[in-house]
Amino acid sequence: MIYLDNAATSWPKPESVAKAVYDCIRESGGNPGRSGHKMSLEAGRIVLDCRDAAAGLFGIDDPMRVIFTSNTTDGLNMAIKGILQPGGHAVTSSMEHNSVARPLKALEPQGIETTFVEADRLGRIDPEDIERAIRPNTSLIVLTLASNVTGTIQPFRGVGAIAKRHGIPFLLDAAQGAGHISIDVKADNIDLMAFPGHKGLLGPQGTGGLYVGDGITLNTIKEGGTGSFSDLITQPDILPDRFESGTLNTPGLAGLAAGIGYIKSVGIENIRGHEIDACGRIIGGLGEIGRVKLYGPADPEAHAGAIAFNVDGMDSTEVSYLLDSEYDIEVRAGLHCAGLAHKTIGTFEQGAVRVSAGPFTTEEEIGVFLDAVKKIAR
Repeated sequence: MIYLDNAATSWPKPESVAKAVYDCIRESGGNPGRSGHKMSLEAGRIVLDCRDAAAGLFGIDDPMRVIFTSNTTDGLNMAIKGILQPGGHAVTSSMEHNSVARPLKALEPQGIETTFVEADRLGRIDPEDIERAIRPNTSLIVLTLASNVTGTIQPFRGVGAIAKRHGIPFLLDAAQGAGHISIDVKADNIDLMAFPGHKGLLGPQGTGGLYVGDGITLNTIKEGGTGSFSDLITQPDILPDRFESGTLNTPGLAGLAAGIGYIKSVGIENIRGHEIDACGRIIGGLGEIGRVKLYGPADPEAHAGAIAFNVDGMDSTEVSYLLDSEYDIEVRAGLHCAGLAHKTIGTFEQGAVRVSAGPFTTEEEIGVFLDAVKKIAR
């Protein structure tokens, strides 16, 4: 089997990730922060180690500003619904995942408006269009680091600079890019950032995080037990407790810490180099196949792993089905939970086939994939 769906969930995971999860379940099964016995204290140490690892990777000075979530969607909802107030206005792009678009849409009945800045047909937005969309009541700018459909890397650093200049909080959706594109929250002017544990960070599903920058105040969208200040019936104000109600996924965070450790040991620049090489081979190979249409930039360095294509005259799901059933190759087709993005690039009716290599994808596997697409196109 050839796995080329890393934009959904990375696979395979490093052996160290599986070992860390197993060891945590077997040896450190206590509830972090809920007791004073040895297993609970060890579970707390695992969580803290993961918090430190994530902070170090993203240039975050205070690890307590890393809030652990179940996934990126949780983090985006916490940030969007926690900061926007009635009468407010948000600016985002037409390439956003539903994890951004739907929470913003859900706030409309509260009198919160959103401007969706249109990207070009390659899926790239112009930072100047973001700036032109700012209003006096704009209280949040939200942008995906890279499209989950085309893989197009957005000019997030330029948008961060614009947000800072206007004094508007900038929220980055790092679902596609965290772990294989360098991010520094201070240098990149990022005030809030939601990230997944199970994609580029190579951790297990059910893990993720939200960075909350200094000076950012969020209302909670969930309250409950935190293991701290149990004498109060109000939610604690301290971070990360304010946003981490309920038992954390300690085994998952053990695996996430191991995944980040693997990235640091290999070097994020080497992982990125491998990704660019894989994208170049895929784009070049697909471009030589008749009846195949590519979407997004032709430059592999402008992609964050994902590449979208279609075969003329075939539904995207049919191509995906044939790749799976006839050639044992795993990709994803359809609308990828990003209908706005597909409308932008012109694939809303047909959908698109998305192929996404990972750090363990080989040149030979890409060659087999390209041969399979060539046969299907014929």
